[in-house]
Amino acid sequence: MRQLGLWMARAGVGFVRACVVAAVSMLVPAVWAAAVALGIWWGAGNPWSWIAPFVLVCVGTLTLSRPVCRVIRFLVARWTATVIPAGYRQAGPVTRMSTGYWWNGFGYERSRRDAVMDQKWRTWWGDPATWRDLRFTGIAPFTAGVVAAFPPAAVATAVLALGLPVPAARLGGALGLVVAVASAPYAWRAVEPVAVRFLRPSPAMALADRVEELTAQRADATVAQAAEIRRIERDLHDGAQARLVALGLSLATAEKLMETRPDQARALMRDARAGATASLTELRELIRGISPPVLNERGLVDAVRALALDIPLDVAVDAATSLRLDPPIESAVYFGVAELLTNAVKHAHASRARVRLAGDETGLVVEVEDDGRGGADVRADGGLAGLRRRLAVFDGTLEITSPPGGPTHVRMTVPCESL
Repeated sequence: MRQLGLWMARAGVGFVRACVVAAVSMLVPAVWAAAVALGIWWGAGNPWSWIAPFVLVCVGTLTLSRPVCRVIRFLVARWTATVIPAGYRQAGPVTRMSTGYWWNGFGYERSRRDAVMDQKWRTWWGDPATWRDLRFTGIAPFTAGVVAAFPPAAVATAVLALGLPVPAARLGGALGLVVAVASAPYAWRAVEPVAVRFLRPSPAMALADRVEELTAQRADATVAQAAEIRRIERDLHDGAQARLVALGLSLATAEKLMETRPDQARALMRDARAGATASLTELRELIRGISPPVLNERGLVDAVRALALDIPLDVAVDAATSLRLDPPIESAVYFGVAELLTNAVKHAHASRARVRLAGDETGLVVEVEDDGRGGADVRADGGLAGLRRRLAVFDGTLEITSPPGGPTHVRMTVPCESL
């Protein structure tokens, strides 16, 4: 009885999914059928009657191809966990030149609006993914669409047959219901291989996208390295260097006053000792900001636990004690956790936080959750965007769930074979 209930549940879910796949796949052919009906209604004898249906077919197909493919990718990822990259080209920035014209990467326009519109259409027409979507919308209805339409078509036929007074028709209707229930758990699954085959970018396109991604990552790494060098130079110049210069002047003055004014010389020596202590503290803080000693000596887990003790939050750290990674990955993850905990204190006004570090078959998974007010957003010039770029260097990802009112949950994943 339990097995029958599970089968009926699977059949119900499969039937709904099959109806969704059939409806989405047949959306563009429905436009084609409407165009044919319009042409017939207009009159086949009219030599101009084909213009309106032709325009309807072209506009409808071009307009619906990308939304249909987006929905198919979403459904496949949601139902089968198979992620199909879209591979759409992203438009570049529109820049105003000194001549007053706007450059959009393809040509010059008099206004920003014209430049953006021209860039949009050129990018859309020149994107290979556009033609891949058009190809899929022409193939899907006759492959995955036909298979997915089988259960709803069988149910519709069975309902019509059961309404007839003929016993043979009723028997055929009952048989149609059995066929629909038996095929429902499997009919929708045809969309996955079809989508993977015809919607996935080609190896050449994937390689080109990867090259562009690595180029952007290299540029981000270069900018971040230059900014870090400037920060270190500024901290040394304004902090430790200024204190050391003052220390040298105090020692030189104390040396001159040693014979004539020993009390003043001793006071200067005390100030110099305090300045030396302060300089040493600043140097230690600077070194800690570059590469924390506890991270190099004891690893990522102990470094995160030490960081949790310095944060004015109730932070719980859950991690495997044997977790040890490559030093660059440990540094990126450590500063990522530090960034997230700092945001929890500074922006979210949280009172508690939880950090979880674990390794799986793909790499490292780090989850940081706080009970703050939420609403975290990734801005182009914000710290979260910088953290995402830092993880992208290692092919890592950053996923943020932060509804207004909280809580905020951040998941960082970094592929790593050293686990």
